[in-house]
Amino acid sequence: MITLDGVTKYFGPVRAVDNLSLQVEKGEIFGLIGPNGAGKTTTLRIMGGVILPTSGHVFINGISLLEDPVSAKAIIGYIPDRPYLYEKLTGWEFLQFMADIYKLNRTQAMKRAEGYLELFGLLGREHDLIESYSHGMKQRLVISSALLHDPQVIIVDEPMVGLDPAGVKLVRELLVSLAKEGKTVFLSTHTLSIAEQLCGRLGIINKGKLSATGTMEELRKMSRSGERDLESIFLRITLEEENG
Repeated sequence: MITLDGVTKYFGPVRAVDNLSLQVEKGEIFGLIGPNGAGKTTTLRIMGGVILPTSGHVFINGISLLEDPVSAKAIIGYIPDRPYLYEKLTGWEFLQFMADIYKLNRTQAMKRAEGYLELFGLLGREHDLIESYSHGMKQRLVISSALLHDPQVIIVDEPMVGLDPAGVKLVRELLVSLAKEGKTVFLSTHTLSIAEQLCGRLGIINKGKLSATGTMEELRKMSRSGERDLESIFLRITLEEENG
């Protein structure tokens, strides 16, 4: 479970996230959508423990990310929008490195890693340098590394970036499977069709503020229109906010 309580983040005079409060339950896939610069990535980076909020609190399964970051991060799998990797390592070496960071039993962890490499079509390339990988391969490796320690909470920023259609389908099915296992999935995406297909609930963020949250049906009612698809609902809600 994820709880955000009054989370605010300033970068100098710019308020990127504005008093955001939200709760996401165990086994839920929650999607955060919004225009460019709305605060989505900043919110996810705070939740992943990459940056600190200016004020407010984040709790991961009841553990304060501010007061006990090591315990909280131990149950988080954070997948950024761009794959940051040590490109002079091989894929296998990078996964070993991640296993060591999480203090996992290396034999067990690498057996698990092999399963993800097979799932993502990387077996046979695991001993090649990461710098030789395509963007999509790097993204698949990052996802594998984020799931290596069997996290209870998965935070994903733009999960489908750089993936081909087969990769998109694979990741979509994987996230659904993880949620069915009781994992909490929190994702941000610009691809509204993906959000509509995957997420049980959605949040719309605009100018750092949470404009609306709910199921598709609840968002339809909030938009006070006959719109059925998420794109039309999203545009109506954000436009109404822009126009006051």
